[in-house]
Amino acid sequence: MTMRMTLVGQRGYTFIELLIVTTILLILASAVMPLAQVTSQRQREAELRRSLREMRTAIDAFKNAVDLGLIPTTELEPGNEGYPPTLDILVEGISAANDVSGRQLRFLRRIPVDPTTGDSDWGLRSYQDSPDSTTWGRQNVYDVYTRTGGTGLDGTDYSDW
Repeated sequence: MTMRMTLVGQRGYTFIELLIVTTILLILASAVMPLAQVTSQRQREAELRRSLREMRTAIDAFKNAVDLGLIPTTELEPGNEGYPPTLDILVEGISAANDVSGRQLRFLRRIPVDPTTGDSDWGLRSYQDSPDSTTWGRQNVYDVYTRTGGTGLDGTDYSDW
């Protein structure tokens, strides 16, 4: 009689119960992983769009400064069309016209890092290049694009953004 009472008094889970709980957890985890991957990709794509917008805005601001006469065209190469000669000039700055203080006009704090490659090596297009060109003509910087060959969640190629 004593042996029977000790078996009834013990509590715990059976192997079958543990197996069922483990199976349920595996099913839930397999549903969460793709969602986490899509969320991570969505964040990288948002950062890519922000970086492209930031650089394109800086290029446009440089062009507007040239058009307004704030940057002397004598400091630019002939055939430049008023666009920056490199991305670096947007960070380093360029001397303003009629400014004797030596102040530099800067348009970017730094060249953003491409979140898809982890590098700040962007594809460049000059004003004279064709819109779908993959090589830079080196006359000026008219546009920037990522060198990543992937496709976004919306189905478009990253290089078309």
